[in-house]
Amino acid sequence: MAEEIRTSTRDLVELRDSLACWLRGRVGGSASVSEVSRPAENGMSSETLFFTATWDEGRTRCVARLAPAVEAVPVFPSYDLGAQFEIMRLAREKAGIPAPRALWFEPDPAHLGTPFLVMEREDGDVPPDVMPYTFGSWLLDAAPADQRRLQDAAVAVLAALHRAEFTPAELAAFGAAGLRAHVEAQRAYYAWAHGERPIPVLDRAFRWLESHWPREPGPDVLCWGDARIGNMMFRDFTPVAVLDWEMAAVGPPELDLSWMIFLHRFFQDITVSAGFPGMPDFMRSDDVCRKYREITGYEPRDMDFYEMYAALRHGIVMARVWQRRIHFGEQPRPDDPDDLVLHRATIEELLAR
Repeated sequence: MAEEIRTSTRDLVELRDSLACWLRGRVGGSASVSEVSRPAENGMSSETLFFTATWDEGRTRCVARLAPAVEAVPVFPSYDLGAQFEIMRLAREKAGIPAPRALWFEPDPAHLGTPFLVMEREDGDVPPDVMPYTFGSWLLDAAPADQRRLQDAAVAVLAALHRAEFTPAELAAFGAAGLRAHVEAQRAYYAWAHGERPIPVLDRAFRWLESHWPREPGPDVLCWGDARIGNMMFRDFTPVAVLDWEMAAVGPPELDLSWMIFLHRFFQDITVSAGFPGMPDFMRSDDVCRKYREITGYEPRDMDFYEMYAALRHGIVMARVWQRRIHFGEQPRPDDPDDLVLHRATIEELLAR
């Protein structure tokens, strides 16, 4: 888990020169861009760049998000950065969520070779993915009361987004609404990512979903998509930035709730398998759902179904990430395709249950 995962093939010096040229065209000829860097834990989907932009109005610390180059084996088939730009604005303005302030969206790929967006950079503490925060981190070392405070604040972010009112036109950018549409989109994603080499345990999970379909899925709301604490920055255990909106969709609130719960379980299971206690009392489904109900009045339901769906969705993503590592020679291809899914044992446990 501590190995660096390669996510980009772009040259930073060339990116800096191109960004500076683009910025001068946006705000005037005196604009400049500092040295460009990548975060130590660059995202596994979009590419992230840090830089400082200076122009007549002042100096701003910025983050740019770019779709990955084709030769970098992208995690997703497409990257609608315009929709990401819009949902950050909507989340901030209509739901009161501390999404980064969106500065510019550039749809023309001529500048950097791909469309990109630029937002203000925020500072805070992020629960790490590598090594997972359950192995050792400021969150693991925190007092139980502070861990619960952070957990409740994360759930409150979901509640605020789900309760906000958006117009049909504002929601149109995030695809067809509803659980069925969401699952069919995941089928299409699975076919794109792994159609040439199917993964049996994921095929079994798709069949399980059909035989356990909820009788009455919850109301459709705007979902964050990649709803997890690793996509939040905190100060004093309070969210100050909510990041990574590329998986946003319109569907039942349980999509976000189960993803937040399962992503902790994913790290917790890895930690326990390595012989460490981790954080067994954190992000438990009953606690998360209880807090959500206290805030919204809505009772999450069919959480066993959504837990399986979250495990399946994460399996598709992680297997694609493993395909990327194989492409770059970072690990060999396993004999058993199910081993591309790091949490295959969890999915098999859920299937048996």
